[in-house]
Amino acid sequence: MSLRRLSLLLVPTCAAWLGCGEAPPPSEEVNPPGIAMDPREGTAVITNEDMLPGCGEPDAGSGPVDAGTSVLVTADTRFHSSAGVTRVPQNLAGRDLEILVPNGIAFDRYTGTPVAGGMRFDNVPDGEYFLRSSRSYFLTRERRFDLGINRIGRPDAVYLPQTDSPVSAELFNLEPWQDYSSISEPGTSVQLISADVDLYSSLYVWAQPGDTSIIDPYASAFISTGYGAPVLDASKGDRIYVNQLNSVQAGTLPSGGPLAYQSLVSSAHLPSFSFTPDGTTPLPLAATLEPVRQTPFSLEWRLNQFTRWRSDANPSGTLNYPSLSLVPAPFGYQHGWVGYQGELFNMWLPRGEDGVIASRLAYGNPYPSSWGVVGTAGYSFRSPTPVVVGNRIHYPSGNIYVTDRLDHLIAGPIQPPVSPPRDLRIDGMDAYVSRVVGTNQPLISWRPPVLGTARNYVVSVIQLTAASGANPTLRFYVPGDRTHVRLPPGLLLPASTYYVRVMAEGSPNHEPSRSPYITAELLPIITADTFSAAFTTP
Repeated sequence: MSLRRLSLLLVPTCAAWLGCGEAPPPSEEVNPPGIAMDPREGTAVITNEDMLPGCGEPDAGSGPVDAGTSVLVTADTRFHSSAGVTRVPQNLAGRDLEILVPNGIAFDRYTGTPVAGGMRFDNVPDGEYFLRSSRSYFLTRERRFDLGINRIGRPDAVYLPQTDSPVSAELFNLEPWQDYSSISEPGTSVQLISADVDLYSSLYVWAQPGDTSIIDPYASAFISTGYGAPVLDASKGDRIYVNQLNSVQAGTLPSGGPLAYQSLVSSAHLPSFSFTPDGTTPLPLAATLEPVRQTPFSLEWRLNQFTRWRSDANPSGTLNYPSLSLVPAPFGYQHGWVGYQGELFNMWLPRGEDGVIASRLAYGNPYPSSWGVVGTAGYSFRSPTPVVVGNRIHYPSGNIYVTDRLDHLIAGPIQPPVSPPRDLRIDGMDAYVSRVVGTNQPLISWRPPVLGTARNYVVSVIQLTAASGANPTLRFYVPGDRTHVRLPPGLLLPASTYYVRVMAEGSPNHEPSRSPYITAELLPIITADTFSAAFTTP
């Protein structure tokens, strides 16, 4: 049967996690539940513009900072390319920044003054405060705070506000095209990738099962970086990878069903060319793909060590989807897992799969040997019943993730080093039971994980709405010695529906009280969530 195919990986928000505005919440918060493959998701900032105003201006210095009373906030973009790392300071004038100093159950608010190199807040008393950047709140004592980010591609690249582009596709020497069979056997997907500019895109083409060549003048590309569509410049050496992923049979699941995965099986690295996306002119995409050598690896994935924490994630929660992905780490591991450049391998198991998977698998990797390979194993949990707001269906949910260099991830059994926080409460009452809360400024509290140590917690307050699109989300980052957060006044809307997710983070290198976005990429990344029932504000 003929069909138009899009990569099944639900990563528009995942791949967009780095940038200059606020990231939307995870896609699994709506029905149908998505499979979030990027544990960094939702922790940083995106925009559809090239850069914020002033992002390309030279650094004029850091400005004076009084260690006792002033706080300096900076935000540099570090562009990673084959030429190395280029640091471009951002102008924070107009950025939605504020400092909130706790004062009983209230907060004293401080506004900043733009200075050369950042934003300065004066007369901030010693001690803890929340730095608010749009809808993210970071609890810190630091007098210098870095909101900088990493990006892929050259710093002078131009991005236009397009989320898709027509494509005139001529693809040859493909592996035989596969139809979608199930979530575990999604068939064929095609991705467009570049690290010369920031590009990750899924390609729609018209194809039939068994096709090894495709000529489709009406294909289209969906661009998932969050920055828009890059302008390609041949004089700058901009090139694109065209990657094909196919499903592969690999044995039997613990439940008795077929074990399968998706691997990158063929690729073409196109010569440099120029193209300006305007939403009308088709991207000319002519490629003869070549088979990609499959690199074998063995793993022991202990699903039962993830599922054992279901009741800590939520006492009435149900097992959702386990997932395993391998992705490239452009330009190596020196700066962690920077950017999102598609996948090399995907394994999505049926909902509720349990037991142990001990298998020998393989993935394809067309990228330079200087690039690394990062693996993420995850298990998602969700509420047993949906929450209906208007005509929209939501499922409160949470995840356990383990992410590391592939060689480190599979060096021993894959199992979580940290379990979810426990006993989530709102104003001292059981948060796993739906109710109307008594105030619009509730106190959220929890107990530490049974397994491992949380270095930090991330408290997400997620509004469930009738409108389509991302759910509005507030995030509070606090150190691991804290087990409560009182929300500042005026954040929760009256007569509205929310749920709370508290993430225990065991990542040893993440420092959200100092440099949240850069350090979020340093491996390993270890997270585990507990999530509440839906609640309604008065």
